[in-house]
Amino acid sequence: MLTSHWLGKVCLAVGLLLPQCVHAEDSQRHDKVSFYFAAHQDDWQLFMNPSAFQDVADQKTKTVFIHVTAGDAGSGTGTRGRKHPFYLARENGAEVAIRFMADSSELPVGKTAARTNFNGHSIYRMSYRNTVSYFLRVPDGSASGLGYPETGNQSLLRLAGGQAKTLAAIDGSAVYRGWPDLVATVREILDYERGRAPVVQLNVAETDAGINPGDHPDHQMTAKAALDAAAGLACARRLYYVDYASSHLPENLSPQQRDMETAVFAVTAAGIRALDHSSAWHYYNDSYVGRNYFRVEEGAGRCEAPRLEVAKSQHTVAERQPNAGRKKQMAVAP
Repeated sequence: MLTSHWLGKVCLAVGLLLPQCVHAEDSQRHDKVSFYFAAHQDDWQLFMNPSAFQDVADQKTKTVFIHVTAGDAGSGTGTRGRKHPFYLARENGAEVAIRFMADSSELPVGKTAARTNFNGHSIYRMSYRNTVSYFLRVPDGSASGLGYPETGNQSLLRLAGGQAKTLAAIDGSAVYRGWPDLVATVREILDYERGRAPVVQLNVAETDAGINPGDHPDHQMTAKAALDAAAGLACARRLYYVDYASSHLPENLSPQQRDMETAVFAVTAAGIRALDHSSAWHYYNDSYVGRNYFRVEEGAGRCEAPRLEVAKSQHTVAERQPNAGRKKQMAVAP
């Protein structure tokens, strides 16, 4: 359990708000790999914390954050009249929040940032200590799930439903040709990162509309992609988190857990503002912080062996940095 001294590390994190490009891959083997699937770059901070913080704080756990959409709100690679594109500001917020958690009791170190090929697609990957982050950068699908005109009305929902045959990353880095292509790409990421770890955990949005009503279509399609990709991982423990609907539920975190969640979201907001965009701090903080609701499905069976050819097919190049049986229960963060 973390002690209160980690709060002093906020100052260190604020000093690292602007992206950097240093190479220091963590090759340590881990007992557990915990995957957090987020449609947008602030979803896990608001809906899956302090669970994520507790995983990152455990040095025996590798924590992998997979951000599927660019969270661009229809801006694509545009800047909205600001200094930087909105999607890069949101990515910066997620990155500095992850480094803040990983450095909670340590001095900062270097990170590894690279484009990596999975299933023939180039994806931005960042590793830092015992964490890994992916940014697939497909277009934000909007609250309707039908996409934005500015990005060709592309969306995860339309791809999954067959209304669209392709889905292109906003930065031109990848084109997914049908839902199976996207799922196969996620499966390769799962295989590559889990390796032969004995324990695998999947953290996704709650898919039961009775528990998680009114959720964002991107949240639900991200969960679907993760679960489809993990179909062969019967051993994996699955946690399903209440998203927007948690704002109507009472706060259920202890004071220490609430501090952890608040700190991570504050660092996220500062990282977004460091790249000249608004973080909507008050709305999100007032609506979601202090709440962490999820149900658990325990793994029942064996996981298929990772596809070793995936590891052999990796090619990385330096990323240019911008401007520089199943048990159901409702639970609180373990």
